[in-house]
Amino acid sequence: IILFERPVRIGDTVTIGSFSGTVSKIRIRATTITDFDRKEVIIPNKAFVTERLINWSLTDTTTRLVIRLGVAYGSDLEKVRKVLLKAATEHPRVMHEPMPEVFFTAFGASTLDHELRLYVRELRDRSRTVDELNRTIDQLCRENDINIAFNQLEVHLHN
Repeated sequence: IILFERPVRIGDTVTIGSFSGTVSKIRIRATTITDFDRKEVIIPNKAFVTERLINWSLTDTTTRLVIRLGVAYGSDLEKVRKVLLKAATEHPRVMHEPMPEVFFTAFGASTLDHELRLYVRELRDRSRTVDELNRTIDQLCRENDINIAFNQLEVHLHN
């Protein structure tokens, strides 16, 4: 079936079950996928029919990224939104169509939770873009007096 329907091609980035990698060989009985640690895994072709398959690059290599940020209670939420949008719109790999979006998603136990949602054109740019955006967001938060929140614990000692 894999040879006739062609749900994957050599060079495609796929996730099958909990395994992700790049298709490097397609044979009659099995397909070889090279994972991101450069290990080759041979997967029986029937798994491509019986298991959940995500082909990240079959028709389009554009992919969405979600960066989560928790800021301290009392933070200026409009300033947080502007900082996140600035980081995204000024990054060279972030697509402008669709535009990046920021959402205030929840009142956490010790954080005001936000999500920055954006798109990059190439799957291979995901990790590098997240790293660079996280560093930029950290710097912009420091410059704008926005405290990135962390879990806090109060301890009361009784005699």
